[in-house]
Amino acid sequence: MPKLKPGTLLPTDEEDAAITAAALSDPDALPLSDEQWKAMPVMRIGRPKARATKQPVKLRLDPDVLAALREAGDGWQTRINDMLRASLRLAGRL
Repeated sequence: MPKLKPGTLLPTDEEDAAITAAALSDPDALPLSDEQWKAMPVMRIGRPKARATKQPVKLRLDPDVLAALREAGDGWQTRINDMLRASLRLAGRL
């Protein structure tokens, strides 16, 4: 069982039995059969995989340049990538 957050309330055995009985009595909420579970598509949780993953690098920038990029909000690293790409295209290197 995963670690629970402080203050999490768990039902008693009697409450759990009542909840289970109520769920089983609902015709719209019948449990799935083993065959139905096996037919379920496997879903990946989280961010989708990119076609080409980016490589982490350490980059040293002047404080004023970094501050200006960060002031524009989240996504500043992506904007750096876009600026470098645009610069390389202008120079005919991409």
